[in-house]
Amino acid sequence: MAAQILATKRVEKPWGRHSLWPGFADPAVDAAPVGEIWFDGGDDADLLIKYLFTSEKLSVQNHPSDAEAHRRGLPRGKDECWLILAAEPESTIAIGPRKPVSAEQLRAAALDGSIEALLDWKRVRAGDFFYSHSGVIHAIGAGITLIEVQQNSDTTYRLYDYGRPRELHLEDGVAVAELTPYVAPSAPGAVAPGRVILVEGPKFVLERWDAGSREVALAAGQQGWLVPVAGAGTVGGIAFEAGECVLLSGVETVAVHAGGDVLFAYSGSSRLR
Repeated sequence: MAAQILATKRVEKPWGRHSLWPGFADPAVDAAPVGEIWFDGGDDADLLIKYLFTSEKLSVQNHPSDAEAHRRGLPRGKDECWLILAAEPESTIAIGPRKPVSAEQLRAAALDGSIEALLDWKRVRAGDFFYSHSGVIHAIGAGITLIEVQQNSDTTYRLYDYGRPRELHLEDGVAVAELTPYVAPSAPGAVAPGRVILVEGPKFVLERWDAGSREVALAAGQQGWLVPVAGAGTVGGIAFEAGECVLLSGVETVAVHAGGDVLFAYSGSSRLR
């Protein structure tokens, strides 16, 4: 099985920071703030792994489903999830409306700014986890560092952006919006000592492993993304550490030795045995 440390792409954002996270070089004080670091697995990869660093609220937004994306000639929609690494005491994430709304109410609230009050803002802290499927209206708040695992799509519909001079996509966002309160999908949780399933389909599976050693065997044509949350380790003869991402491919069984907990993501709806 091939193992490859992925190259990173630093993405400047108006809501980003100059103080990032251990393992990442901070931007110069006179440079634009960095909001995201992407691990580049190529355009054909099913998944994309990111770190996010926020100093302000991100836009209120949502994303299309696979079917909606295909109607627009796009390769895929965007389901995503977030593992919170650090958060300031008052940090929040909005996910879904507090109560059912109509498309007309959502559009009007986005135009007059009252959309913030429609959303369900949840206080967050390190270790929290959220899964946001396509269509869910959401906004990540200020003072948060997180790891994002998502379908490999950058299609985002901004509904509201706090007056920032960036393009909005109101009609597209309202058209695909889930208008009822968010309900978190169930996941199996712990399935073996030191192994927890955080997401089990329909677009990808995400596992979290404690420190230790285990073996991985992917199906033919399947890829896996190993994301160390803390510590260092080795896989397939490649050393890794927190702040990196290892892309695995091939059908041979490979041993993973981790000195800290790691995330392991792969596309599909069924977990590996």
